[in-house]
Amino acid sequence: MKKNIALMAGGNSGEAGVSLRSAIQVEENIDKTLYNVYQIVLKGQEWFYEKNGVKHHINKDDFSLTLENKKINFDGVFIIIHGTPGENGLLQGYLEMMNIPFASCSSLVSAITFDKVVCNAVVRELDVVRVAKNVSFYKNNSMSADEICQKLTLPLFVKPSEGGSSIGMSKVKQKEELDLAIKTAFDIHQRIIIEEFIKGRELTCGVLESEGKIIAFPITEIIPKKEFFDYESKYDGSTDEITPANVNEEIRIEVQETAKKIYKGLNCKGVCRIDFIYDEDKQELFFLEVNTIPGQSAQSIVPKQVRSMGWTTKTLYSKMLEEIF
Repeated sequence: MKKNIALMAGGNSGEAGVSLRSAIQVEENIDKTLYNVYQIVLKGQEWFYEKNGVKHHINKDDFSLTLENKKINFDGVFIIIHGTPGENGLLQGYLEMMNIPFASCSSLVSAITFDKVVCNAVVRELDVVRVAKNVSFYKNNSMSADEICQKLTLPLFVKPSEGGSSIGMSKVKQKEELDLAIKTAFDIHQRIIIEEFIKGRELTCGVLESEGKIIAFPITEIIPKKEFFDYESKYDGSTDEITPANVNEEIRIEVQETAKKIYKGLNCKGVCRIDFIYDEDKQELFFLEVNTIPGQSAQSIVPKQVRSMGWTTKTLYSKMLEEIF
């Protein structure tokens, strides 16, 4: 008997459009011989399934859907919401309380990895990779440009502590640019993180646990034509993404093995994408971030990595769903 899967998309962040594009790819490639897929869109308090232009709202008391006087209960959930509430643990917490399995990280792991300050601290404690020197503070306890420059060496990256797709992020080369960068980041979140710039190659690696084995995907090198990999360059085609990355075997192994150690050390589940900077001068790998809900649209990195290793996206989604049943 087929299982009912809620494919949850949309969300309340600036990445909602990206999520909806990813949902198209996922829905088309989930094995329909095994699963009935219902795309559930979240917009604030409104959770709905749309059919023939009609919205059918989710009953949040038991997470069910009624179609043609028939009640549909969901056996599992595939979350493809970037940002809040799908990547920061809020939706996962609801599903955990409802005892409904989902094909991604737990609420705790999602919350840890979504907060850059917390994630950096936890990854640093794992002692498997370097983390750039940084400072962080809340809006009501801000540091001055002089104080920041006493602790860190320019150039710097200023980022909201929470948020994705590099929204609110700035590269600062001179002290005079800090105030505007800080304001831009605070427009997104009440806490920010400021990191020293690491010059190097940006490398990213998808990771999945399947049948008790942690699998690292082929590496992608991201080569932005702008100053850095910002929101526009992620989606406007102005960035080169080379899969598999043109790196030597030693670097490939280091990135993949480190990605697997971080995945295991954080107790991740489902498919995650872990980003790094490789400093070629120092021959050192630096951690950037963990993406627990990586994009799945046609131009997204993880689907490219999956195809590069000889899988189809249908294989990937089947393996993800198999892990929750």
